[in-house]
Parts: sequence; C-alpha cells; structure tokens
Amino acid sequence: MADDGVLLYAVAGCLFRVPDGVQPPKAGSRFFQRHLRVSPGERVLEIGAGFGLTAVLAARAGARVVATDVLPAAVAAVRQNALLNGVAVDPRLGDGYAPVAGERFDLICSNPPQMPTPPGRDRDDPLAAADNGGVDGWEILDRVIAGARAHLEPRGRLAFTIFGFLGRKAALAKVEAAGLSPEVVASETEAFPRIGYERLDHIRALDAEGALPPRDPPRSVERLLIQGTARD
Repeated sequence: MADDGVLLYAVAGCLFRVPDGVQPPKAGSRFFQRHLRVSPGERVLEIGAGFGLTAVLAARAGARVVATDVLPAAVAAVRQNALLNGVAVDPRLGDGYAPVAGERFDLICSNPPQMPTPPGRDRDDPLAAADNGGVDGWEILDRVIAGARAHLEPRGRLAFTIFGFLGRKAALAKVEAAGLSPEVVASETEAFPRIGYERLDHIRALDAEGALPPRDPPRSVERLLIQGTARD
C-alpha cells in the first residue's frame, strides 16, 4: 500500500509508514523482527532503527526502547510510527553508540548494512548507504560488537544479523573477542539478494568459510541471528 510516496507496511497487528529516503522492510529486517526476543521491562537499544519496525514491536512487547539512526528522516519515522501504534520509543539521531554515551541496556540489537561493497562503489544517497557494509561487510558490525560490552548490563545481550557468507565462525570469534559468550540463536535460508549478484566476484573473494557455491550463481543465502551475552 502507498500514501503520497509513503509505503504503508502492516505486520503483527501494527501499521508502519515508511517515507521516501528510508529503507523499506527487506528479508533481513523481517527475519530480525521475527526472531529477536525481548522481555517486558527490559531496556533495549536498537542501533540503525530505520523506520522503527523492530523498535516499535519491542516496545509493544513491554520493553523500554531507545532507537538510534544516522538519518533524520529515519528518526522522524520511528517517532511517527511509535505514535501511530500507541507505544513509547525514545528515538535519537546519531552514529553508533554516540547518542547513548554512558548508558547501559539489557539488550543491544542491530540489523545494520552488511553487504560487502567493492572499493570505489560506495555512494552517499541514503538507500545505497543502507546496503553498504564497507569493503568486507563488517565495517558497521565491528563497531557495534566492539562497543557493546561497555553498554550492557550484567548478563545483558547483544543480538545482530549476518549474511552467511560473512562467516558464522568469524562472527562467533568476534563476539568472543569482545568479552561476550557467543551463540547462533536463529537461522533461515533466503533468496540471494539482487545487489549481491552485482558484487558476486567481490563477495566470493571474502567467503573464507565456503558459504556460497564456488562456480554456479547462488540462489539462496543463509541469514543468521548471532547473540553474545555479557559474562558478568
């Protein structure tokens, strides 16, 4: 559905408005929303909240949610969608953990851009940036993982998604190195993203764990939800 250039998206009894310039829901965000688990009363931080899909549903489940994004249009969309669905979300503008300096959470979650981008192929427009995970796909994820421990309560959790070709073992090792106990909490097979075919040679060169077929074009990709739990 659409309304004057605004996509209307309905899920789980909620209605969302997705304005131009903000990434609409894709397979990864739907996977993230379906498998992320929050409990009533938990304080939750979502980094890169987009139009607020996960943030609003977490608030509807009883969590106290802070949702950040680098795009003013996304922050405005989170605010509007929280009001539209009758929940309280604290939307903040800023990069990574900058908007929550000194704060701690029971759950930090993110489904950030993670598509590997060949050198010289990055663009500045918001929708292209939503697919830009840096040269190896880990540019934003690495910052989210590295900063999590300082912003988690004791036994707090970090949760994020990855494409399988970024490496299950690599993801678990990064979480472990950040001082968290890692595990895979969900996985599913999705259609291989269209933009991935444009970057296939580059992605194959990064696929150290052999997640993709070596010669034939991949038809699908594994999506994983990784969790790390603070040890104290």
